[in-house]
Amino acid sequence: MFKPIAVTLALSLALFSAPQRAVEIKKIELPDMGDSSGTLMTPAEEKEFGEAFFRSLHSQISINQDAEIQQYIQSIGQKLVANSDAPSHPFHFFVVMENDINAFAGPGGYIGVNSGLILMTEAESELASVMAHEIAHVTQRHLFRAAEAASRLSIPTAAATLAAILLGTQSPALGQAAIMAIQAGSVQFQIDFTRENEAEADRVGMQTLAGSHFDPRSMPTFFERLQQSTRYYGQAIPEFLRTHPVTASRISDTRGRAETYSYKQYPDSLEYQLTKAKLRVLTAADTAEPLKYFQSRLTQGTTEQRTVARYGMGLIALNGQKFKEAENIFQSLTQKNPEQDQYAAALARTALESRNYSTALSRYKKLVRQFPNNTAIKLEYINSLLKTGHVEQARKSLFSLDPETRQLPVYWQLLAQVYSSLNQPAESHRYLAEYYYATGQTRNAILQIRLAQESKGLNFQLSSILSERLTFFLNQEQEAKRNR
Repeated sequence: MFKPIAVTLALSLALFSAPQRAVEIKKIELPDMGDSSGTLMTPAEEKEFGEAFFRSLHSQISINQDAEIQQYIQSIGQKLVANSDAPSHPFHFFVVMENDINAFAGPGGYIGVNSGLILMTEAESELASVMAHEIAHVTQRHLFRAAEAASRLSIPTAAATLAAILLGTQSPALGQAAIMAIQAGSVQFQIDFTRENEAEADRVGMQTLAGSHFDPRSMPTFFERLQQSTRYYGQAIPEFLRTHPVTASRISDTRGRAETYSYKQYPDSLEYQLTKAKLRVLTAADTAEPLKYFQSRLTQGTTEQRTVARYGMGLIALNGQKFKEAENIFQSLTQKNPEQDQYAAALARTALESRNYSTALSRYKKLVRQFPNNTAIKLEYINSLLKTGHVEQARKSLFSLDPETRQLPVYWQLLAQVYSSLNQPAESHRYLAEYYYATGQTRNAILQIRLAQESKGLNFQLSSILSERLTFFLNQEQEAKRNR
């Protein structure tokens, strides 16, 4: 596709790759961190590179912003990381709202999973097997070819290039623009993951999978279904599956390793089923497909599966602003399952979206006490505080969130709303600038800082902060332009 320059479009360290050779099962020892020239990438540099990569992704594709979905994918990821070869390595997991079957690992431990892949899985262990494979790519340092080439570009440019090459398989225009940027910088960007890399990622990933109490057999099972699914695509087979085939030898290799583990049942968590139900509703072009899907399952399967179908019907009603119907469904689910946070949160969200703010606030107050570690509920509670005029309480609640949550774009967005309600425009513009920067919109971040600087009554401290951030954003923009 991109003949003018020799570029290997294989940033996605994905599960669909070349045939693997049989490898003896043994505990993998991590190599020293460093590229082929022996130059170390410090943790701070890797962190900066990863954050820049994630910002670039935000500006080019749709990253999930639903706090419940984010909470689920992060919890599965961290469970796997805790049983990996690098349990202290920082990771950030996220869902890409795309129907294509894909998963990828980026610098700094940023791992994305497409909603289409999640919906294709038939068991939670299958999803975990994909994520374990991507974690292994990171822990085994398979990204160093990319890091070596990136070292000759500024971090913003390198991160944007990595992100765009990743997207190039699905968007030729984006991929071509990225490659032109590389050409302008006189850098040949080669990201080449060998069959040995893939075999190692499968092997290490399966160890992580089993150690995290997921089914090792789910890896070959999912590979096999992917292989079978390709026959239905015809000429329209996705580029990712075309260039990274799931082969019989790979299935055989992973199945052979899986059989060394004793067999037992691995039930899906309810959170997995509810997340899939929510994604099915959020990613559908219209309500017809998910409505048909859930209606057909209201009288099939286990009691839990029928309950999940009922939850899906409630989400469809809520999305269609049929608030009375949604209220009845979620009220019934909550009464029968009082310890299930998703049902109770959906009931509170129904009151919030129907503008019954006092009821919403009352429900969220109860939920925050009942589920004190649920970040999604905390964020929705803060939103309800803002809607009901409890602005100062909302501000205090935001500052009490854990450090990881305070890195999410929604955190900056809510802070901007808080200070707007407190009639402090400079602070509001300042935090809105951070929101735009976090989502890859540096030009808008610059505009917001300049608006903040035009506000009346700035004190010395805030004025200094704004000047520093403006200089930083301008430098980031200038570096990105330099290689265009």
